[in-house]
Parts: sequence; structure tokens; C-alpha cells
Amino acid sequence: MQYVVSRPRVGVFIDTQNLYHSARDLLERTVNFETLMRVSTDHRELVHAIAYTVERENEATARPFIYKLSTLGFKVRRMNLTLHHVTEGGKAIYEGNWDMGIVADMVRLCDHLDIVVLGSGDGDFTDIVEVLQERGKRVEVISFREHTAQKLIDAADRFMHLPDIEGGLMPARQKPARAEETPALEP
Repeated sequence: MQYVVSRPRVGVFIDTQNLYHSARDLLERTVNFETLMRVSTDHRELVHAIAYTVERENEATARPFIYKLSTLGFKVRRMNLTLHHVTEGGKAIYEGNWDMGIVADMVRLCDHLDIVVLGSGDGDFTDIVEVLQERGKRVEVISFREHTAQKLIDAADRFMHLPDIEGGLMPARQKPARAEETPALEP
């Protein structure tokens, strides 16, 4: 008799802005999305991986990042920032939020997944986590504990603190030495 053993099917949904700002604000580092993909899919069958990005219209600086995500196997969904309002002081306040798009994609793909990996600490995702679990899905959250809503951590089947994942963050950039700290070279 022959047994067929299938690997769990996984979908990966990454809120890049959420992880980027947490890494920058907490540790002055950036996320290693290659490691994030590897950890999310380890011993599993990847069905779909989507990275959600927000960018300024006609800004080319995001192109290398988007290309890198694509080469890692992510489908990249992009959104332009839109003007939300202008403050009394004349400062433009922009908005770009993928929460509903992420939830819609999770629901759309839910029947084809056994495990959902969410890369975000946003507590607004707690309800969809619970809905997915009610439908028999395992939900794992990868984020920064300090910037993750406790209710999301509590709801997840597994929470992974990104800095605890080996290689989860890119090496810190070396800051250039200030001129007065640099020893003068003698002729």
C-alpha cells in the first residue's frame, strides 16, 4: 500500500510598509524578505505570496525593491499614496493603506490554503485571523513584538518575533565617521 503525504499549502501576505517602518524605527535596520519567504514556506507548498507596497506616484526609488520582491517569488501589489487632506499649516497628509486588499486576498485564496502567514503587526487583522481559523486554517504572524497588537499575537496560532529569526534583518549599515573623528593622514 502506498501513502501520499502532501505538504501543507501556505499563502504569505506581507504588509511591507508595516514591517519596514517597524524595522527602521525600532532597530534602524531593514527586513530581509528572502529570509521571511524561506521561514514562511519551510517544508510547505507555496501557493501564493503577495507583498503589498505603497509608493509615491512617479517615484522611481521603489523599483529596485519591487524587482527584488518579484525575484524572491512575491507577487507585488502596488498602491500610490493619495492626498488625504492638508493641515491648517499647509502640510499635505497622504494616505495609503492595504488592509482591506490584504483581507480580500486572504478570503479569495482561503479555500486553497492550509496555513496563512501574515507579515504585519496591525491589530486590525485580528478579525480575519479568527475568521480564517474558524474555517480550519492555521494563521501565523511574523512581525515585531513591540509594534504588534497584543490581540493579534493572542489570536495567532503562532507568533514569530522577526528579530529572533536568524537572518530576519539585513545587517546594519555602517554610519560614516564624522570629519573630526577621522584621523588626519600625514603626507
